[in-house]
Amino acid sequence: MLDRLNEALGRVEENPGEPVDVAAMARAALTSEHHFRRMFSVLAGMPISEYVRRRRLTLAGAEVIEGRDTLLDIAVRYGYGSAEAFGRAFRAVHGISPGQARRSGAALSSQSRLTFHLTVEGSTAMRYRIVEKEAFRLIGPGTRVPLVHEGVNQPVVEFVRGLGRDVHERVGELSDQEPHGGLSVTVTHDPDQREGSDVDFYVAAASSAPEVPEGMEALEVPAGTWVAFQFERVTSPESIQRIWVYAHSEWFPANPAYRARQGPQMVRVEYEGPDGNLATGEVWMPVERTVV
Repeated sequence: MLDRLNEALGRVEENPGEPVDVAAMARAALTSEHHFRRMFSVLAGMPISEYVRRRRLTLAGAEVIEGRDTLLDIAVRYGYGSAEAFGRAFRAVHGISPGQARRSGAALSSQSRLTFHLTVEGSTAMRYRIVEKEAFRLIGPGTRVPLVHEGVNQPVVEFVRGLGRDVHERVGELSDQEPHGGLSVTVTHDPDQREGSDVDFYVAAASSAPEVPEGMEALEVPAGTWVAFQFERVTSPESIQRIWVYAHSEWFPANPAYRARQGPQMVRVEYEGPDGNLATGEVWMPVERTVV
């Protein structure tokens, strides 16, 4: 899978002035566009569109400094319809205009060409299971928050604390199927998973209850396949967040029969230990079987 991903990224170098066709890149990697975008974003730490922009302007910057062609010729070669549009994009990445770069020889930013490799040494073994679920509902209070890839998401913390113990208990009582208990549920809207993009967050239960209690919402989830990664006695949010990195850097490449699909991400957590700071539970990711 990673080899095919690298081959798809080679198109950026071959056609730096062409519009980004993520669907074509996904086809070259023999996967879906959703899985391609998600895998790239998790592994690279940026959306594919941002990488292409940075890489394109890195190559363009080298030509600007070289001084052989006019700035307009360079702008057109890298897909910009005017010198003004090229100048705005150039300044956003390099901090100076193309003209200033050419006159002063100032230092420019550089986005190296990315290649992905599977590292075996030091890899973490993680238990997982594949679960087939019929259609169900996620019922609970929800809000919209910014996406945070690593560290504490303060709006989420404030929302959860503001619910009160009685709300958490009511949510727990609605649970009648896996994953059991109160869940942290996120539904992303940005296919590139940009940091700060909108995410719908719910404190919810997987349920078949026909009625939705006042103050709560119901998210209808169609039948599908899930991979549930288990974690035990971790002490920080980052430890749980790193499961997504593990999934896309190790689990999916090692299990090519599956790929990520759209759907809610669910986290089940139980706290233990003398200070209640040891978290044990599962991360549920929606997946689908690849078409052979």
